[in-house]
Amino acid sequence: MKKYNFLTVILLGITLIGCNGTKKGENSLFTIDDSAFPAHFLPKEAVSIGILNPNSKEIDSIVYFVNDKKVGTTKGAEKFKFELKDQKLGYQYLKATAYFGSDSSDATKRIEVVSDVQPKALKFKIVNTFPHDPEAFTEGLEFHDGVLFESTGQKEDSYFRSVDYKTGKVIKQVDLPKEYFGEGITFINGKLFQLSWQEKTGFIYDANTLKLEKKFTYDKDIEGWGMTHDDKYIYHSDGTEKIWKMDPNTQKLVDYINVYSGSSKIKAINELELIDGKFYVNVWQKDAIAVVNPISGAVEGILNLSDLRKFIKAPKAEVLNGIAYNPQTKTIFVTGKYWEKMFEITVSE
Repeated sequence: MKKYNFLTVILLGITLIGCNGTKKGENSLFTIDDSAFPAHFLPKEAVSIGILNPNSKEIDSIVYFVNDKKVGTTKGAEKFKFELKDQKLGYQYLKATAYFGSDSSDATKRIEVVSDVQPKALKFKIVNTFPHDPEAFTEGLEFHDGVLFESTGQKEDSYFRSVDYKTGKVIKQVDLPKEYFGEGITFINGKLFQLSWQEKTGFIYDANTLKLEKKFTYDKDIEGWGMTHDDKYIYHSDGTEKIWKMDPNTQKLVDYINVYSGSSKIKAINELELIDGKFYVNVWQKDAIAVVNPISGAVEGILNLSDLRKFIKAPKAEVLNGIAYNPQTKTIFVTGKYWEKMFEITVSE
């Protein structure tokens, strides 16, 4: 096991992925030849796709697909080589449609592309410690125009509010209807967006008045967890290894990445913050932050914040959750669910 996978196991917790598998309903006429396939592929590699023909059919041509997108055609039973460098990390679905006479038949196979990046171990320094409401079940944390905003969860006790972070004093609070479990928030285009957990409902408020303007329904069957943005798109997590990309104008999910550290997918991604072009993500139930490449999904750094626990005495204190970058101070603010403290930190290698 490589060093970076050891870091992943200790700090983040992972689901180790097994060998490539086959989609259900594999056709019996032909099968994709996986005899030379490794357990996992790396982005810099290529996959040579060919089929086994146990019934010795006279094949005229084969059309090859990756994730249902046609990538090439060969004459007869020739193999096709496909470069993986532009594919997302995660599972890729291969299909070969073989034509013989007036008939055709499909062969399918699933492979997995994993990260070839070795994450760096990061360290932190506490700059300041501030009070935090020990009754706040923190879900989202974000600075907007120099003011800290926080959102919380729990049915019948979900809200977001602006806070004087130096004193912990609440400036203004907006409660969610009792039937919703609040999740992450983010500001973009003069609006504040908020997610709910399992109710598949989002909320859009005026950023200045905090007045509710619209509710929207998720266009995928997913949960709502953390949120951040890059001034053009919103990004949000769903409790899996995925980070979704959302168009704030239509509220449609237009793309996603899968987060991997080495050969391990990082599940239960929670609160998000985009800092200097990288995602900083909380992993649920872990006192650690993963730094993620927003294009590939590869974990590039791991920040172990378990030492913060020794400062937390609140009886109900739960997991680390909440990441906010303050562009005025160029520091990061972190806290946890039901923590009585919030920490201003700097991060370095």
